[in-house]
Amino acid sequence: MGREVRIGVLGVATLATAAPRLSANSIIEITEHRTETPDTLELGVATVTASRAPLTADQAARQVMTLTREDIAAAGVTSINDVLKLAAGVDVRQRGGFGIQSDVCIDGGTFDQLTILVNGMPFNNPQTGHNAANFPVNLNDIERIEVLEGAASRVFGTQAFSGAINIVTKSTDHPVSLGVQTGSYGTVRTDARLTGKWKSFVSSVSTSYQRSDGAVDNGDFEGSKLFWQGNFLNDEIRLNAQAGISTENFGANTFYSPANNRQWEATRRYHIGLSAETNGTIHFAPSFSWIRSTDHYQWIRHTHDYENFNRTDVFTLGLNAWMHWMLGKTSVGAEFREEDLLSRNLGHDMPPHQWIRIPGQDSLKYTKKDARTNLSCFFEHNVILSQWTVSFGLMAERNNAIDHKIRFYPGIDVSYRPHKHWRFYASWNKSLRLPTFTDLWYKSVAQEGNAGLHPEKNSSFRLGMNYKTEWVDASLKMYYNHGTDMIDWVMYDATDAYHAANFQLDNMGVSLNATLDFNHLLGNNQPLKRLTLAYAYISQNRRDEMPIFKSNYAMEYLRHKFVATLSHGIFKEFSANWTLRIQNRNGYYQVYENLRPTDVLKNYGTHALLDCKLIWQKKHVELFADLTNLTAKRYYEIAGVRQPGFLIMLGGNVKF
Repeated sequence: MGREVRIGVLGVATLATAAPRLSANSIIEITEHRTETPDTLELGVATVTASRAPLTADQAARQVMTLTREDIAAAGVTSINDVLKLAAGVDVRQRGGFGIQSDVCIDGGTFDQLTILVNGMPFNNPQTGHNAANFPVNLNDIERIEVLEGAASRVFGTQAFSGAINIVTKSTDHPVSLGVQTGSYGTVRTDARLTGKWKSFVSSVSTSYQRSDGAVDNGDFEGSKLFWQGNFLNDEIRLNAQAGISTENFGANTFYSPANNRQWEATRRYHIGLSAETNGTIHFAPSFSWIRSTDHYQWIRHTHDYENFNRTDVFTLGLNAWMHWMLGKTSVGAEFREEDLLSRNLGHDMPPHQWIRIPGQDSLKYTKKDARTNLSCFFEHNVILSQWTVSFGLMAERNNAIDHKIRFYPGIDVSYRPHKHWRFYASWNKSLRLPTFTDLWYKSVAQEGNAGLHPEKNSSFRLGMNYKTEWVDASLKMYYNHGTDMIDWVMYDATDAYHAANFQLDNMGVSLNATLDFNHLLGNNQPLKRLTLAYAYISQNRRDEMPIFKSNYAMEYLRHKFVATLSHGIFKEFSANWTLRIQNRNGYYQVYENLRPTDVLKNYGTHALLDCKLIWQKKHVELFADLTNLTAKRYYEIAGVRQPGFLIMLGGNVKF
């Protein structure tokens, strides 16, 4: 991070509604060492930007949203999934209560089409995207959340199919932070964070634990997280390291099939990441990461019926280099990614002498495996003028799991700034997503994978504008995604299992966002703080005529979503944050009677949810009451999983 800067990043109706204090141009204060380049923000590999060479907000050619920790604190939320739920363009389909097993989608995409990163380190799991939203960090660890919407393969690689979310953690903080929450259904959450500094080295470690009886029968859960990071910075180089462990055990009720409510799952994730960036005329930014994910699934809890064990190892080695010269900023880079799978259900059969013992299971071994290697090369150039920025480039990609051919994924982004209050954006980008190992291989009584699936391909067109003054922030976004060989799990009749299949599928959408800052509009001597209104609409068009009975993912998108957030003071240190969400989901869920399917499909329909968070805050102490679903609305957003009614969590945080 090259110098002291003030960053303003355009926020559209993705996470712009996630906090009452969030404006479309959120301000982040970053103070680091200075360099000789006066107009350059040197953000390196650990920061999500709209390009591979870092650009300031005034230079950016593409819409990006940045949500600061102050915005998150004002949002009235207690988890990362809660933040994402409030975004008009983001769909969070929650299976259990309290955010357990959530699928996160952007602009009508699916949970497998999103790249999630922590400090620039990718956390995608090639086995399945279902576990991607089990974030390895706590809300208290976060410095900011950055979101890039739309196809982004030329920036983040093949899996950035419909966008990317990067969570940037704090490098410095209070020496000690402690938090505790308790509430409905015996739910308890605790977290702690320690931060220290020695000369140019800053280190922090955080841990958390949560457990609950669950809001439904066989919906109990228990999990923990441990996350460490270290940062070293001087005038020549910046070094970053991180490592962590996250565990989660939960009763899965009817999460994966309404035919059985006794499912159970346990996941483990271990990760290590290293990155660096040099200063100078040419900036070199190497990076390395390793992530091991294990998954233990039981169709019937405490039995071996249709029991699955999976282990994936993902190794990523990358190098990015960029320079600022008289014709703009140029970046080149390469990434090598190896994805290895061991399983009892997914992949090719191994000969018995190659079977590998499963730790903790005396008599069980991994009997199947799969692997694929992906090599990507990147080029990008940015032309930066007083009112215009043009960013263009491409990714060249080769994967040994497809056909060993080299494929190219280009893109171009343009921004025009006619006035300090106005910005206009246009972009076109192509992207690719490989099927997950689950898409290819999974077989059970309820699902059947397809080893012949083609990779998904997408051409994404986007237009946007933003108007901002001190008291109002308004934005408009439009997009069209032309999808080829899109992957969905579908049923062909009422008694069928779900089959993984390719479809030709387009979607298009529009969203609007407006934020009023009452402190600037009416002054500080009044209770109102901020009001945000946002609306998103999505339409979808299937271009093939294959008849199906029901879609499970791709065609069950939010057609309409409206979000209103209001924050206001009550008395001195007391304040309140209100959120109203109105959602209409396209598609149907199948009605089951006594765990047996019928031929009846019921529309998801429209539902409204009202939440409130009451906060008392003074100096380093905060107490809160988080009231979710005040009207106790019961509804479905995933087939067979009825969402809980009213939930309450009481808690507090202390920092010293």
